[in-house]
Amino acid sequence: MNIQRSFKGEKTAGTLYLVPTPIGNMQDMTLRSLETLKTVDLIASEDTRNTAKLLTHFEIHVPQESFHEHNSYEKIPQLLAFLQSGKSIAQVSDAGMPSISDPGHDLVVECVRQGIDVVALPGASAGITALIASGLAPQPHIFYGFLPRKAGEQKKFLLTKIDYPETQIFYESPFRVADTLENILEIYGDRQVVLVRELTKIYEEYRRGTISELLDSLTEQPIKGECLLIVSGASERLVRNTEPELTALEAVKALIKEGEKTNVAIKQIAKEREISRQELYAQYHDL
Repeated sequence: MNIQRSFKGEKTAGTLYLVPTPIGNMQDMTLRSLETLKTVDLIASEDTRNTAKLLTHFEIHVPQESFHEHNSYEKIPQLLAFLQSGKSIAQVSDAGMPSISDPGHDLVVECVRQGIDVVALPGASAGITALIASGLAPQPHIFYGFLPRKAGEQKKFLLTKIDYPETQIFYESPFRVADTLENILEIYGDRQVVLVRELTKIYEEYRRGTISELLDSLTEQPIKGECLLIVSGASERLVRNTEPELTALEAVKALIKEGEKTNVAIKQIAKEREISRQELYAQYHDL
């Protein structure tokens, strides 16, 4: 049992502050975040070069320590000793909330284990920011971060999430986003999806439509910049139509009746039932 009273009682150790940074627009830096960065003894940064730009912009002169996935194993003991000495640390990522897709979580776990206070400051989060403007259902939702890079691993992952009713949030590289959408189309079918890029920046853009429509738009207008995908969850009808009480052929016909393309429906049901796509194709077309 661990009870932390962040701002009450006597403290012998310092505090680890998890400080969000802007995801693009510097004006999204909160007053509390700025004050915290000015008053801590050390800033643990995912990339000191990126954080230096932020600190220079706001005239903050606190020293930095590099802390990222490649050096976290050796840096965590040093940071813990610093905190145990009574000094405080602000941990920041390159953009957005710490501990999301960076090693901040490992430091948090060790601080909790050693009884060091961990205080999170609210602020910018790309996934939630994109979700609430996407037009897709904001609740319930699931945030996954980056998908596996290899196509086979990615498809295997998506197959385990195909029936989830929650809106799904993924981060993706602009260089891989088209391939990822192709894989999602193959596994999920032609769902509603929103591609969001360059959040809070001058070229901020939302592309809303079906997966196939987005793929067409990417062919005509390729994208640049940081992006993420908001994918609608499985509808109750879609989940019901893919359940085992329907034969494979019935499930294919049910998906097609709901607007799915024939080949996509055949691929999806063949994957889910672990049967031959060619045989199901031949059965559907009476070959």
